[in-house]
Amino acid sequence: MSRIFFVILAVVVFVGAVIGGRNFFLYDRNKVTTVGTVNIGGPFNLIDQTGKAVTEKDFAGKYMLIYFGYTFCPDVCPTSLSIMGEAIHMLHQKQQDKVVPIFITIDPERDTPEVMAAYVPNFYEKMVGLTGSMQNIKAAAKAFKVFYAKANEDDPDGNYTMDHGSTTYLMGPHGRYVTHFTHGTPATAIAAKLAEYL
Repeated sequence: MSRIFFVILAVVVFVGAVIGGRNFFLYDRNKVTTVGTVNIGGPFNLIDQTGKAVTEKDFAGKYMLIYFGYTFCPDVCPTSLSIMGEAIHMLHQKQQDKVVPIFITIDPERDTPEVMAAYVPNFYEKMVGLTGSMQNIKAAAKAFKVFYAKANEDDPDGNYTMDHGSTTYLMGPHGRYVTHFTHGTPATAIAAKLAEYL
């Protein structure tokens, strides 16, 4: 009986090879199949650098480049925000108008609207700085799967730092995740990818 099974199996493989050609045996690396959607992003209720209450609906119809960090960050945040601003400047004016760069603090205790207002224009003149209550910041970070935690809280001068992720998210005009950029991605690569969507 096992012999009959192997004969049938051999016939099936042979017929499949004839009908399907070489690709019956080979993995087609050019064919991409996606299942479902990436669950990153969602509603948020925060305050911008002018003191105005802001939700994700205020950016409807625009692409959003979103980065979570804090103004007291010594190196990673300024580097990422500089690259973000540089990438947007590489786009044509009409393309720039379709993108809103957003910096969301994970340190609302120190990053007040006034602090954000003085900080974000250093990287791009139209960058939006968002802060808010600890609860609302936590909810926004959770929606974007962003890790953050206060470090060296025992500093006698209160000069704590924040451990955090360093991913820049691109969200589409309907607020849904499009793609992301890891820390250190060159501005040219970000600009090229943005141009594809814009």
